[in-house]
Amino acid sequence: MIKKKPFLKSIDGKILQYKSIWISDIHLGTKGCQADMVLEFIKYTRSENLYLVGDIVDGWALKNKWYWPQQHNDVIQKILRKARHGTRVFYLAGNHDEILRKFIPINLGNVEMLNQLIHEGINGKKYWVVHGDQFDGIIRYAKWLSVLGAFAYETLISFNRYLNYFRRRLGKEYWSLSKYLKFKVKNAVKFVSEFETMVVETAKKQKADGVICGHIHHPTMEEIKNIEYKNCGDWVESCTALVEHFDGKFELIHWLDKRKEILNDLYVEEQFEENQKEKIRVVS
Repeated sequence: MIKKKPFLKSIDGKILQYKSIWISDIHLGTKGCQADMVLEFIKYTRSENLYLVGDIVDGWALKNKWYWPQQHNDVIQKILRKARHGTRVFYLAGNHDEILRKFIPINLGNVEMLNQLIHEGINGKKYWVVHGDQFDGIIRYAKWLSVLGAFAYETLISFNRYLNYFRRRLGKEYWSLSKYLKFKVKNAVKFVSEFETMVVETAKKQKADGVICGHIHHPTMEEIKNIEYKNCGDWVESCTALVEHFDGKFELIHWLDKRKEILNDLYVEEQFEENQKEKIRVVS
């Protein structure tokens, strides 16, 4: 019997509250998209600002083959619901949803669509928010190669799904082969380094204190050349989001780890409640 991920129950009083949230590279419209984890994250978090930092919908994949299950619809609906209920939602176009750039700037369903913006943090610093594909040399100078690479990546992600099917049967946790290979290959590491350097240099020209981006599916927070570089990762391999707390602190949330904490807390609470009920029965 397949061992599925346990879904979080109602966690009244445990909703995670943040000033701002950044998520990118969900890639709705692909089989690699972990929409179930996105829906969980959306359900159990609240924020005043929600930034969708590009490649939320994968137009490249949908153009080649239509794939749109109900869960992908649900993600869009939940985001629009947040916008209707007071969360300020910004959608910054990426390369996979570049068709939106023809209509930017525009407001759709209370979602503000832009190419880039400046976020003023509680700490008083300015952060340039952009998807980041313009700093990818392959996309700039050989888009056909990027499309081919996207196809190869999707194939690897599909293989990864089958690999994790058997890992689940053995009771093991999710593991990303594509992520492992990407950051073991010397050229890939060099590409990430060059990407980060170019983004940081442009952020300096923007007179920003930091930059928040996505695109390369590599979640990290670091300081490069006196600029705060923050990449919010993706929801294909990493399932990560960048958050800003109400005290101004930034944090990378690894949802696959965070949900374990919540599940563990719930289990401890349930055990405590059961023990208390047992004590009451004994006393009675």
